[in-house]
Amino acid sequence: MSGRIPQTSIALLLSLVWAAALGIGYWNGDVQFLDRAEGVLTDLRLLARGERAAPDVVTIIAIDDEAVARQGGYPLPRADLAAIIETITRHEPRAIAVDLLLLDQGKDGGDAALAQALAKRRSAIAAAAVFPDAIQILEADDKSPLARLPRAERFLRPLPAFAEHAAVGVVNLTTDKSGTPRGIPLLVRTSDKVELSFPLRVAALAVGHDPVIEADGVRLAGRNIPTDIDHVLPLAYYGPRGTVPTVSAALVLDGSVAQAAIHDRIVVIGATVTGGGDVFSTPFDPVMPGVEIVATAIDYLMTGDGILRDRSTRLADAILAVALTLAVVGLLAWRRSAAGLLSIAALVAVWAVTNYVAFSRGIWLGAALPIAAAAPPAILFGSIQLWLNRRQAQYFAVKSELLQQFQAPALNQWLTGNPAFLLEPRHQDAAVIFIDLSGFTALSETLDIDAGLALLKDFHTLVDDEVESHSGIITSFLGDGAMILFGLPEATEDDARRAARCAVTLCNHVAQWIDSLPATVAPRIGFKVGAHFGPIVASRLGGSYQHITATGDTVNVASRLMEVAAKYGAALALSDDLLRQAGPASALTESGTLTGPNETRIRGRTRPLSVWLWRNDSRDRSNRPTPRSGEF
Repeated sequence: MSGRIPQTSIALLLSLVWAAALGIGYWNGDVQFLDRAEGVLTDLRLLARGERAAPDVVTIIAIDDEAVARQGGYPLPRADLAAIIETITRHEPRAIAVDLLLLDQGKDGGDAALAQALAKRRSAIAAAAVFPDAIQILEADDKSPLARLPRAERFLRPLPAFAEHAAVGVVNLTTDKSGTPRGIPLLVRTSDKVELSFPLRVAALAVGHDPVIEADGVRLAGRNIPTDIDHVLPLAYYGPRGTVPTVSAALVLDGSVAQAAIHDRIVVIGATVTGGGDVFSTPFDPVMPGVEIVATAIDYLMTGDGILRDRSTRLADAILAVALTLAVVGLLAWRRSAAGLLSIAALVAVWAVTNYVAFSRGIWLGAALPIAAAAPPAILFGSIQLWLNRRQAQYFAVKSELLQQFQAPALNQWLTGNPAFLLEPRHQDAAVIFIDLSGFTALSETLDIDAGLALLKDFHTLVDDEVESHSGIITSFLGDGAMILFGLPEATEDDARRAARCAVTLCNHVAQWIDSLPATVAPRIGFKVGAHFGPIVASRLGGSYQHITATGDTVNVASRLMEVAAKYGAALALSDDLLRQAGPASALTESGTLTGPNETRIRGRTRPLSVWLWRNDSRDRSNRPTPRSGEF
């Protein structure tokens, strides 16, 4: 655990630095590389929110295909445009906005009529700003609230004859990298002047008050209108084209337009004709007319129902990005990784729902910034964690494989599923076998140490294979011998039967192995086996390093039975208790001779024990150095 604390602290510190740097840059508007992602996520939220009805404030008079077909071409003659404005004026609109660039003199002599028409009602006409290829910012020593405004090279202004009778506003939009308008700059400047945007100019005409420019917004008729960085009014559309009430200019020209569509409303005249070029892609419509985007901005300014995105929301975005990043990385570092991943999923879901709810209620919280802040540290830290965990898993796999070499496979599997096994000693019946090589100590004195070790390793391997094939366990190798147990990890009804069979096959295979040894070695060693069945105490022995074993009189008797086998020149001495528990002895007599039982004194015990002896008469190599005979 101590090693994880510095690792987690470093990860949290680096994540904090990354998220804070992004957040500060975002708050200052200096992370434009997120704009495309933010645009996609904004479109998804807009579509999820759905269409909304536009307020009853603006009417669009559309110079559409019908009007152009009726008047014979586009652009419309100035006289026709003047006639449209005259008709609108008679219905007493609140203000008239002409979203057309009237830069050159008309060819039909209608400029004078158009100028007179504009003078009859509060009117605004459009201008455009021309920006250099690289956006220029004012000098760094300029500390005014408008210092960050992009500087235009020049303005394309309408003819003076029109500008004398109407207010002028700049119609430029702010688009993202995909070309979708995301805002309208309410202020645009050149080196010597600042111009109001076309929507702001129209709204000011409609309320009859000039706007007051503030540090982070504008004030119009006593109402504060927050703006984004550089006094940009954010855009979130009501719906596709036609969502803002629209009337064909053809109806105005023939005098059939309804008065209710114009009276006391702001009327915006603009082109929607096919091929007119003034269209933009939006989430709701791939060819949204520019005049409807302008009308949407005017609605926002007049009603205040636009989307809120300003310095305060950007600050909230930055704080949220830092908090989300630290939370995700912290949860990834949680020791309980599954719970941590579920918590991350829940946290991200809560953030996404909160973000969408805020957006649907008119607060534009950024979606790309928290993702960009949290995802790279989470992916990097998660990858490092995965790599470290994989290395740790490999380490534990090697360690487990190594430990399995010191315990029987069945016992290892049992301990894996039952780690508390034998923490408390357990009393039970079990079968115990001891096997020992005779004469190996004397032989090892004359053998090279490596040759002796190889001989002992072959013997251990043989014993291990035989015991495993009979589902027993070797509790320990005792130099040139072994202690074998049948009854762990759980006692079964056939423990004694398997132990008896194992004892016999061990005798046969050890005899065969000795016969296969070199002639200089084989005559000098033999073996003896003792087997008994009865009560034992199974437990863990040791302090910090423990091993599983069995103790009790049964274990002692099984060990002493090897002496009985050696005394009477047999390969195997086994107790009557074991044979009675094992059942029919036919399996023991298939490859050898079983004699007994006889009451036999066991060293260390006061009472005699009924013992059987087993020999393989045809190839008995047991106890060859000290063959003896007795009453058996």
